[in-house]
Amino acid sequence: MKRNLEACILRAAVCPHIALLGLFLFTGAALAQSGQPVATNHATHKAPPAQATIPALLVSDIHFEPFFDSAKLPQLIAAPVSEWKTILASAPSPDRQQRFESLQQACRARGEDTSFPLFASSLQAIRKSAAGVKFATLSGDILSHSFQCKFNTLVPNASPDAYKAFVEKTLSFVMGQLKDAIPSVPIYVALGNNDSDCGDYRLDAHSEFLSETGIDVTSDFPASERDSARSDFSAGGYYSVSLPAPIQNARLLVLDDIFMSKNYATCAGKPDPSAADAQLAWLRQQLDEARAGKQKIWVMGHIPPGVDLYATARRLTDICGGQSPAMFLSSEKMADLLAEFDDVIELAIFAHTHMDELRLLKQETKSPAARKGVAVKMVSSISPINGNHPSFTLAQVNPSTAELLDYRVFAASNLTGVDADWKEEYDFERSFHKPGFTSSSIAELIAGFKADPEDKTPASQNYIQNFSVEYASPLLSLAWPQYVCTLTNYTQQAFKACVCPAAP
Repeated sequence: MKRNLEACILRAAVCPHIALLGLFLFTGAALAQSGQPVATNHATHKAPPAQATIPALLVSDIHFEPFFDSAKLPQLIAAPVSEWKTILASAPSPDRQQRFESLQQACRARGEDTSFPLFASSLQAIRKSAAGVKFATLSGDILSHSFQCKFNTLVPNASPDAYKAFVEKTLSFVMGQLKDAIPSVPIYVALGNNDSDCGDYRLDAHSEFLSETGIDVTSDFPASERDSARSDFSAGGYYSVSLPAPIQNARLLVLDDIFMSKNYATCAGKPDPSAADAQLAWLRQQLDEARAGKQKIWVMGHIPPGVDLYATARRLTDICGGQSPAMFLSSEKMADLLAEFDDVIELAIFAHTHMDELRLLKQETKSPAARKGVAVKMVSSISPINGNHPSFTLAQVNPSTAELLDYRVFAASNLTGVDADWKEEYDFERSFHKPGFTSSSIAELIAGFKADPEDKTPASQNYIQNFSVEYASPLLSLAWPQYVCTLTNYTQQAFKACVCPAAP
């Protein structure tokens, strides 16, 4: 019976009522309503391996909500960023909740993002648990959902310049607070689809917004690399920077893949593939140079390549009837390029779904054993808008090889951050018994998932349990084989072949 349900999810024209369950796979709506936390493993973390490792912090999808107490908005608009923390930490307005609920309704928001109390709670947990990290990554979506609608609703006569200024101040505040939590540590930032001065999924290349934001993003970079990174960021939101010592001969390439999204448009609302083409040309040049210099590369963006299973289910897509799955990006060019350089790329970091996920980008060749593929870590969110508990990830990196050896996910005990207790949710090595988050380990894990369509093995159960942080994911089980198909099959053709094998 279960396999029939799984097939129905993707044969939506036949079983539309089952397909609707797919809506919850990535939104977490059903999970939020269930209110049933899973049994988690909060055992004391094992002793570090004998080989010295470099600790790093991975954060994503903060979605900071400066409109949580909208009565404070005039102060925030007028004040410099240096005064924002004091304003936001002051006593809440008497009608704060009523104002915010009205604003949420006006902008048709589906849930709550990261309030200042939650952000402050996460920073406090980071100070405690991430002390000693050598660098941090922030993989996009700093601004809250419906940011433009909320600002325009509260300040209806504001000029575009006033909106742009408020966007830039909000970005600066969030990045500044994170820097204060882990001082003297480089923080590498990618922009997400919400991080723009002209709307969700809208952005102009070579814009004043990118130029101004790039100053903040690159301010702590080494002087020898700052100008080049700032210039590249101004062009298209991308840059290259050396990973810090003692990591050896390794670089981080940061992308602004909003330009590659299927939803992308310029600030004028027009399609324009030129920015994506320029960024991919830049990426190839960087990878060519890294290969020639025998460097190891990390790549970071926000929107992952591959199949968007949530959108596929939402549209009631009949995959086995010939329809194509929805994709995160407008083409497979970026994924193809990353997979082509799997000898150079040690790790790719993405986010966007708010869930704790993994992927493997591997080229389809006649001799697949010749390609190792690129291990992809998708970082879960601080924002609890999808019902998942706020979380961040602490990683351990091999400084000689730039391999991600292990990571631990820390999660808040509630969705608000108020009196929250942040504890370890799970440990990758302890949960999956793999020596590192490498392409070979990920390939073995996914092969095990594929061989377990009924999700009975401990590895499958651990993945499902931790997919939506701190909450059970029963609906993921309904489409487990189809979901597993998204983990390695990043092209439409490969995904179709995986979920709809040829009939005997």
